[in-house]
Amino acid sequence: MAQHWKEMLPIDRYTVASNGILHEYDRKIITLLYQPLIGPIAMSMYMTLWALVEENRLWSGEQSHHGLMTSMDLNLKSIHEARLKLEGIGLLKTYVKAMEESRSFIYEVQPPLQPDQFFLDGMLNIYLYQKIGKNQFVKLKQFFSDKSIPTDDYKNVTRSFQDVYDSSVPSSQTEDLEQESDQNYVGRATQKGIQVDATAGFDFELLQAGLSESLVPKKALNQKVRDAISNLAYLYGIDPIQMKNLVISAMDDIANKVNLEELRKAARDWYQLEHQDKLPQLVDKVQPVMKQTGASEPKTQEEKLVHYLETTSPRQLLSDISGGADPSKADLQIVEDVMFKQKLLPGVVNVLIQYVLLKTDMKLTKGYVDKIASHWTRKKISTVKEAMDLAIKEHRQYMEWAENKKSPKASSRKQPIRTEALPAWFDEKENEGNQNQQVVVDDKSEIEELLREFKNRG
Repeated sequence: MAQHWKEMLPIDRYTVASNGILHEYDRKIITLLYQPLIGPIAMSMYMTLWALVEENRLWSGEQSHHGLMTSMDLNLKSIHEARLKLEGIGLLKTYVKAMEESRSFIYEVQPPLQPDQFFLDGMLNIYLYQKIGKNQFVKLKQFFSDKSIPTDDYKNVTRSFQDVYDSSVPSSQTEDLEQESDQNYVGRATQKGIQVDATAGFDFELLQAGLSESLVPKKALNQKVRDAISNLAYLYGIDPIQMKNLVISAMDDIANKVNLEELRKAARDWYQLEHQDKLPQLVDKVQPVMKQTGASEPKTQEEKLVHYLETTSPRQLLSDISGGADPSKADLQIVEDVMFKQKLLPGVVNVLIQYVLLKTDMKLTKGYVDKIASHWTRKKISTVKEAMDLAIKEHRQYMEWAENKKSPKASSRKQPIRTEALPAWFDEKENEGNQNQQVVVDDKSEIEELLREFKNRG
């Protein structure tokens, strides 16, 4: 992942474009529906960019990023992070042009989804529900809706166009009717919503191979259905084998098509059954860019390992350690609890997973993981390097925790230091300036073999 200073600098210029006129109603939507998901800084940046475009115009004047930093009282890292959040959730499109000494950006502000689109989105509404809870979610639905006008007892007497107007002989002067190629009319734009890239992860060929033509015809998997499947697979982590069963259950035999609402409900029910009635949360997939080391091309073995731990999700790390096998539900639950309850970042969790697995004969023990995770939370560990350094520094203490977890009184008795299998990043570092913290590491070649596939990534 590129660092912020590689993508933008304070001297780089930018112009704001608006994809259609934004209205005061959009401000309420951004504030109440989007802000819980993107946070106040990203929302502030959206409002700032919006304010730079004059009323009834689609373009702003040119500005510098230094000016944006000054007006928002933020550093460049925060500006870049906010920009990425807006891009990811569909509120901003970014275009860049390289010049001799700097770059020029166009930030095209996108309108938010309208409330009816948002609450039926299938992704954003789920994340919002999980974020703010049932009561507040219901209140927001009520805030953005009203009762329908009852017309059942009324007769529609509206006249048609031809009932009211006549057409005279048309003029031959038509030049002014054509729109000029470099002009766009100022008006209201529409938002299509979030769509996961269908080619980035979900195996539709495997899904179709498991579907019988008699149960689900190929024509039933049209583009709209495939888009919905891609979103649901990403949202709930559903593989093609399980998705097959959900698609079959959502088939409308009479209409011979997939009922999308039934498919969404089936996917949600499946996830809640698997995760004790919980819903997925909108979280970073890997270590946030601003918490990475910044080594774009890692060269040393340690840099390659750090890069791998920073750019890999905990779920993928568990899968890689198991040779590609899917992690167990119990292991995923432990990792999920650490990330969501202890608020540890993905890269830090990766270090914790690697340390505990190699320390406890490749077993994730919840109590032991939680105890180390709590310690790291109190120490405010937020980077892979910090986690590695603390694990090295506190290794003796962690050994005692492992030895004493079954006997509260055992801490008063001296325990012999065992020969441990430890991550390769321990090496000789623990001996630097502290002979009392020596850890005996035997059979180093076995550990290096275990981690070779990790260290060579990057």
